Amino acid sequence: MTVHLGVVFPQTEIGADPLAIRDYTQAVEDLGFDYLMAYDHVLGANPERPGGWRGPYTFRDTFHEPLTLYAWLAGLTRRLEFVTGILILPQRQTALVAKQAAQVSLVSGGRLRLGVGIGWNAVEFAALGQNFHRRGRRLEEQVILLRRLWTEPLVTHVGVEESIADAGLNPFPPKPIPIWFGGDADVALRRMAQLGDGWIPNWMPIDRLQTTLATLRGYIAEEGRDPARFGIDVRIHVTRTPESDWRREAEQLAAMGVTHVCINTMSAGYTRLDQHLDTLRRFKAALSA
Repeated sequence: MTVHLGVVFPQTEIGADPLAIRDYTQAVEDLGFDYLMAYDHVLGANPERPGGWRGPYTFRDTFHEPLTLYAWLAGLTRRLEFVTGILILPQRQTALVAKQAAQVSLVSGGRLRLGVGIGWNAVEFAALGQNFHRRGRRLEEQVILLRRLWTEPLVTHVGVEESIADAGLNPFPPKPIPIWFGGDADVALRRMAQLGDGWIPNWMPIDRLQTTLATLRGYIAEEGRDPARFGIDVRIHVTRTPESDWRREAEQLAAMGVTHVCINTMSAGYTRLDQHLDTLRRFKAALSA
């Protein structure tokens, strides 16, 4: 089985220079990687806010909006796949995401894979006018609606969270946009088994990943679907896996049926983009040896 190799866009460390972003992305493609994965946050909260706040990211962390970023990078690349890992879908307007994703898919020649999840930042949901506590139910309805909007000229939908009255997108994406899911709670696994094309898990130890994969594949089979056709995209973090173990871990993942392996170079103390790129070169060489 072929394992596709990807790169986590160094979202919080790449800065705001468009030329640096262009050069980095083109270098990733030239190195022979298959895809680029970008994280998503619209807003960062202030941890000193009244009442306090805790989270892995704050307003000080840089986040480039992934769909806008990918629309631009589509014209600067030839074959690189673009992956949202993950887009926090329930805090966004479904029809607008459908339109934006269709456009990115169109201008890139079908090189978009849409990873989606429920998110964790209630502050961000409130600022975007969405109910944080209904995000799981909303996500399920959104995924079904996205696929209808991408394939049906006119859509009428009256649901719990969404309503569209006899309207549709134009143009459609050139091919079906795969929808992959984040999360690893049992409810998330059952949701993706029913609705998803693949899974983008957060980091977990190999033994736990193996156990969770077995559970997920059981749920996929219960839905009457083929687990072998369900993609799995696992990240190798340079801060967690030493360079001497890159190849061994990638081989372990491949043996487990993982279809995509993505290297994350963030939080390693790098201060220059060439340090990120040098690590990518060594990773690619280690796995190609």
